[in-house]
Amino acid sequence: MQSWLNKNVFVTGSTGFVGSHLVQELLRLGANVTALVRKPLLHDKINYVMGSLGDFQIIKKALEDNEIDTVFHMAALAVVGEAHLNPITAFETNIRGTWNVLEACRQTSVKRVIVTSSEKVYGDRANPPYVESMPLAGRHPYDVSKSCADLIAAAYFHTYKLPVCMVRCGNLFGGGDLNFTRLIPETIQSLSKNQAPVIRGDGISARDFFYIEDGIRAHLLVAEKMESSPIAGEAFHFSYESPRTVLEVVDKITKLMKNDLMPIIQNQTSHEPSIQYLCAQKARDVLGWKPLYDFESGLIKTIQWYHRYFEDHVG
Repeated sequence: MQSWLNKNVFVTGSTGFVGSHLVQELLRLGANVTALVRKPLLHDKINYVMGSLGDFQIIKKALEDNEIDTVFHMAALAVVGEAHLNPITAFETNIRGTWNVLEACRQTSVKRVIVTSSEKVYGDRANPPYVESMPLAGRHPYDVSKSCADLIAAAYFHTYKLPVCMVRCGNLFGGGDLNFTRLIPETIQSLSKNQAPVIRGDGISARDFFYIEDGIRAHLLVAEKMESSPIAGEAFHFSYESPRTVLEVVDKITKLMKNDLMPIIQNQTSHEPSIQYLCAQKARDVLGWKPLYDFESGLIKTIQWYHRYFEDHVG
């Protein structure tokens, strides 16, 4: 992993759940990190640039001034329900924000661009497991915004030879995710308070849960392989390839936390497909990828993190 020592790296979404994990790992590996942020932050090892995804000139200047080698574009409106309520915000952030970053990279000397994507790009009609050759067919605001972002990234590669790859992981979970509307943090929080977990749907929809540390390693691996392999323009899936229903996830957390509370199933209707998960065969074959964790080992580490967090934030 010496390839990151003294590399100049630009990260969007650095204060989010996934982006903050990536930044910490890049710093550990000795990279020089420049991060686009909306408000001033203090960190003596990070070069912060004030701006948003809508600020094309600020992004371009940051890439030029800091002689950026690699860009990780992770910033997005990432909550499906929020995108449904605010479609214009989702489109502005996820679509326009992506073309601003890519165009700034095209006009500068960036050597590698990694776009964080989603299994949602395939929409709700594709039959899982999803493979990278499937058409991008989002139908609802969040799905459409991610489909468009990936198509734009592909266009920048095929038209301008911009060295860009798309990374699609399963539903990322782990310590540091403070969005307590998400299934795993919400369930751990409820059980920590000795409250029954609430399942808003019917509990039988299945998803592809993927531990954050494996997700970060996946992003770094793709960027590293871009230096030595002709993979620019490609998308890669990373997954444990073992989808679990909401009820199974809640039951596993309940048992690991040594609790016996039964979940409350609200059985609300949803536009979400019943099952979504990714095939990671291409990543194994082309990149030589394999995960360090599985779902349960990642979940154990996640529960431990939240135990420490709740202890430190009582009251």
